[in-house]
Amino acid sequence: MESLSQANHGPDSYTINLLFKHLLTTLLELVRLPTLALVISLEAFFILQKWKPIFHFLLLSIFLFIFTIKPYFLSSTPVYLVDFSCFKPPDFCKAPLYLFFENASKIGSFDKESVAFMAKILTSSGLGEETYLPPALHCIPPKSHHQESIKEAEMVLPPIMEDLLSKTKISPRDIDILIVNCSGFCPSPSLSSIIINKFSMRDDVKSFSLSGMGCSAGAIAIDMAQNLLKVHKNSYAVVLSTEILSTGWYPGHEKSKLLLNCTFRMGSAAILLSNKNEAKKSSKYKLLFSVRNQRSFEDKSYVAAVREEDSEGKLGVTIHRDLLQIVGETLKSNVTILGAQILPTLEKSWHAVSIIRKRFFNKSEEIYVPNFKSVIQHFCLPTSGSPLIREMAKGLKLGEKEVEAAFMTLHRFGNQSSSSLWYELAYMEAKEMVKKGDKVWLLGIGTGPKCCSLVWECLRPIVGESNRGPWADSIH
Repeated sequence: MESLSQANHGPDSYTINLLFKHLLTTLLELVRLPTLALVISLEAFFILQKWKPIFHFLLLSIFLFIFTIKPYFLSSTPVYLVDFSCFKPPDFCKAPLYLFFENASKIGSFDKESVAFMAKILTSSGLGEETYLPPALHCIPPKSHHQESIKEAEMVLPPIMEDLLSKTKISPRDIDILIVNCSGFCPSPSLSSIIINKFSMRDDVKSFSLSGMGCSAGAIAIDMAQNLLKVHKNSYAVVLSTEILSTGWYPGHEKSKLLLNCTFRMGSAAILLSNKNEAKKSSKYKLLFSVRNQRSFEDKSYVAAVREEDSEGKLGVTIHRDLLQIVGETLKSNVTILGAQILPTLEKSWHAVSIIRKRFFNKSEEIYVPNFKSVIQHFCLPTSGSPLIREMAKGLKLGEKEVEAAFMTLHRFGNQSSSSLWYELAYMEAKEMVKKGDKVWLLGIGTGPKCCSLVWECLRPIVGESNRGPWADSIH
């Protein structure tokens, strides 16, 4: 796969137009203050010389409004991350690899080829021996009916909600907005309704159930909450992220669907956001940037690769290669937009120049990959498997330190879909990696394919997290 900043057929017109747009914006920003200073100086001179003082005074006022007062009023409402919680499943839900293989071989709906395929995918995935599956999937055969999915939801959502309320010392009735995201399970009554009734929340709470977003849902739900907080002032918003595994269990032979049985594991997270002024003092992070996009094509090459029969037994490698290609295409627009907003001018300029040279002068020219580490200290990447993490690290020029949280989360907890990013952030906090002023990039990628980036700024020292949370018994 090419680096994430490159397209398979060269940079498209959208990317080049976007880069030109942001380069022009950067240029205008560079000349804005000198221009303002020049105008003020000239107007002061004109006024002192008594040359049409009223006209020039009005002109000066207009410039002052455009350059100073107007941007102040147009500034966005700050959104703070007060705190968050991650679910630690009970020990009886642990699913070591040997147990998974043993149970799979006893399930009558699987033939030897299906079991061998799942074993090949799972052993190369990067999962450790202490990941978790819900009780319904420990049964032989697994139980995947509606009632078991409801039991699983009641197992993973209320405990993290209670933990979050305990941490933040707020009442359920203080919550103004509730978003529950779960990609594959959308019951009636909704998951958000279940939480509202469970915690006796207010009748006028604005609730949403987000489904069909895949592993990107955790980040997309934050983006959604941010937009709601722009409208509803002085509010608290809670986001609950999870994936109900029992409803997605596949008992057949189609390899593209058997993949879902292999790496997904239990997990859930609860996040408290606020736009209250007083929240800044107690919050851990402030949201700086949120970039969300979706590609317009379907992942046909991925499906074709899964169905391909490889006589040499290299099907797993083929799947990974095509999946990584699709992820690279999805990331390109997202990373470009985010980079244009957050990267230094020099990094953006080198990147834009390299794209122009490749498109118009030398097609063999390598596109310069901007150094995101120049402005961001910590990275939370999708935990969809070791190959994906490695390729994303390569594309973004990240070292072992930057991908440590992703690999450790995959090893300890598996791919927890939309909630994985928060286990990575919890890992960083437990290791006391995040310092005041640091920037953290949460990157969510899901089916569709969809991509959402969140960049946070740490507002205060974060200590004492090693003794609580999902990493309390394993951080050392």
